[in-house]
Amino acid sequence: MKTAIIGAGFVGRAWAISFARAGHDVRIWDANPAAPHAARDFIAGILPDLEANDLLNGGTPDALLARLNPVADLAEALADVDYVQENTPERVEVKRQVFADLDQHAPETAVLASSTSALLPSSFVEHVPGRSRCLVCHPINPPYLIPAVEVCPSPWTKAETVDKAAAFLRSCGQAPLVMKREIDGFIMNRLQGALLEEAFRLVADGIAGVEDIDIGLRDGLALRWSFMGPFETIDLNAPGGVRDYAERYQGIYSGIFPSVQRRVDWTGPVMETVEATRRAKLGADQLGDRQMWRDRRLMALLAHKRRAANDIGE
Repeated sequence: MKTAIIGAGFVGRAWAISFARAGHDVRIWDANPAAPHAARDFIAGILPDLEANDLLNGGTPDALLARLNPVADLAEALADVDYVQENTPERVEVKRQVFADLDQHAPETAVLASSTSALLPSSFVEHVPGRSRCLVCHPINPPYLIPAVEVCPSPWTKAETVDKAAAFLRSCGQAPLVMKREIDGFIMNRLQGALLEEAFRLVADGIAGVEDIDIGLRDGLALRWSFMGPFETIDLNAPGGVRDYAERYQGIYSGIFPSVQRRVDWTGPVMETVEATRRAKLGADQLGDRQMWRDRRLMALLAHKRRAANDIGE
C-alpha cells in the first residue's frame, strides 16, 4: 500500500518505521521542508538497533530506508495513497485546516487518520466534505515499539472506514483498540490519567515518595501488565475467575473510592517534590540519552515478548 505521513516529528517518524517495516511505501511531508529528511536520518540511526533485536520483520535497514520518500509538496505526498497518518500540532485550528487539505488532495478511497492524543475527531472534521473517511488513530509512542493504537471514530465516520483502518494497522503489526464512539481522553489517557491522579495524590499527601511509586509499577504491576491486561489479571487472581475476584475484593476498592474523588494540582506544590526527586536521579541534560535508553529497553522487551509468545504461547 501507499501511505503518507503528514508531520514528521517524534510521532510521524515513528509511524514511518511501522509502515515501512510492514512493506508499505511511505511518503513523508512536513510544513518544515527540512523535517522529512531529518526524520529519515533519525530512522537510519536506530535501524541497526532494531535489526539487532530482530524487529525488522526479517528485512534489512537498507530495504526499509528505500521505502521512505521525503516529499516537499503536500499534493504530491497525497497523490494515489491508500492511507494517511496526520501528526501535526495539537491545535484544533491547525487540524481543521490540515484535514480540509488532506480531503482535497487525497484519493476519495484513502483513509485519513489523526494521531491526536487529546482532540476529539468531531472537533476538527465536521466541516470536511469527506468526513466519513476521517478518524483518530492515536498511538502509544513510539508505535514501532508499542503496538497498541486507539481507533476512535467521529459521529460521521463510516463503519467501513474504522474496519479498513484497523485492518491496515494490524497489517503493520499494531494492536488496534477499536472504540465504539468518541470520548474525552479516549481509552489510554483515561486509564493512565486515573493512575497518575492517584500517584500525585499519594506523593502530595506524604504517603509515599516518587521513587516508591515508580518501584510499585516498574517492579510490581507492570510486570504482569506487560503481557496481560487488567481484566485478564483479575480473572487469573481468584480461584473462580473474574466474578470470584469481584465478589472477594470489590469491597476493598469501594472503600477506597471516596478518597480518590479529590484532585491534586500536578503543577502545584507537589511538583517541587516530584521534579526535585527526578532531577536528583536524572539531570535535565541527560533526558535525551535516557529516552534512547528507554527505546532500547522497549526493543529488548518487545523482542522478549515475541520470543515468549512463540515459545510459551499468547
